[in-house]
Amino acid sequence: MIGPFEIIETIKMIQKEHLDIRTITMGISLRDCCSSNSKEAREKMYNKITRCAKNLVKVGEDIEREFGIPIINKRISVTPISIIAESSDEEDYVRFAETLDKAADSVGVNFIGGFSALVHKGYTKGDKKLINSIPEALSTTKKVCSSVNVASTKSGINMDCVKEMGHIIKKAAELTSDSGGIACAKLVVFANVPEDNPFMAGAFHGVGEAECVINVGVSGPGVVKCALEKVRDADFEAVSETIKKTAFKITRMGQLVAREASKRLGVSFGIVDLSLAPTPAMGDSVAHILEEMGIEKCGAHGTTAALALLNDAVKKGGVMASSFVGGLSGAFIPVSEDAGMIDAVQKGALSIDKLEAMTCVCSVGLDMIVVPGSTSAETISAIIADEAAIGVVNNKTTAVRIIPAPGKKVGDMVEFGGLLGKGPVMKLSDYSSEAFINRGGRIPAPLHSLRN
Repeated sequence: MIGPFEIIETIKMIQKEHLDIRTITMGISLRDCCSSNSKEAREKMYNKITRCAKNLVKVGEDIEREFGIPIINKRISVTPISIIAESSDEEDYVRFAETLDKAADSVGVNFIGGFSALVHKGYTKGDKKLINSIPEALSTTKKVCSSVNVASTKSGINMDCVKEMGHIIKKAAELTSDSGGIACAKLVVFANVPEDNPFMAGAFHGVGEAECVINVGVSGPGVVKCALEKVRDADFEAVSETIKKTAFKITRMGQLVAREASKRLGVSFGIVDLSLAPTPAMGDSVAHILEEMGIEKCGAHGTTAALALLNDAVKKGGVMASSFVGGLSGAFIPVSEDAGMIDAVQKGALSIDKLEAMTCVCSVGLDMIVVPGSTSAETISAIIADEAAIGVVNNKTTAVRIIPAPGKKVGDMVEFGGLLGKGPVMKLSDYSSEAFINRGGRIPAPLHSLRN
């Protein structure tokens, strides 16, 4: 039973500490929409999405109003479009993206994810077509998000695709140069991608998922920071226990919303994603949690250890509140979306090298990193390769969402607006990785992948 004290405590978290449900994401299988006729396939896609998700936004708003819990985004994820479009006669998959965008507009969701390809071991024809379509698809649609999985612990790293993704990202940035290269903010390159992630831009509905599910992403960096303010003189064991208890409360709220939404919509409950997702708002920063632990400025020595503690404690607390935890579940460190990260970069405390070290223990990777527009495709590919290697060797999800902002140089600020915030342009190495990237082929899986 939830007692009066817990109700009052939750209300305080919502009103003063930025606690919210970051997203209710409906995952929809489109596997039955395949057709050799692309027009027929797209019609099936549109009809199924609009049928399944017709009440998603209304149900989210009803729960928000009745329970008093802010639900920031209502989203959809679908089966990777490279799979759905592959049997069609279409050579260019941009029209499939346009269909997704139209369906998202029709049901009123914020984003739709799944313009995706899984190529960690190699390409199919459909994968190649989809990847080549990404720049135009993301520059001509507003709500479509894309992801490409280039590596896994079981298969190694597809370096041919890593090389290609550097060029794809550059082209996407150029096609949206008038808005700071914002198409790249809707594109994630993964290693060990989860198939039930509710967060954008990397969400898609995996082939092992049910017909239609509800996945919920919770968020409460401000709540965790406020809890830590009460134990400033305590040791790390007390810090960990405080975070665990707080994560339990946050996750239980997410479980409540997920169960209620799935019941009202008549679809399966999938997972709760425990990720602490920051926003540009003051008081809603993962960086400020690390600083509350005693790091003067995020990026100083000790930051990686503090983030490791935070990530572990969030998971331990969350899994006690829900039997179905999934997605990414940890702490996001997107630079442009976190006021504390932005400040740390501007003050010179946080570099891309330190961010890379932090990704060894956080839930994703280099997220919403803005770099000079002059950055070469090969350098971007090398950054992706580094992150993929961290994921493959450590058997964890890593990702890169990087934006080579056209015409911008180190120190400039690029405004994206909304939850995407603003990104300071970060310095990269002046030395080339071109010869390394041009080798191509596949980096083999590590020895510990042989666990059958």
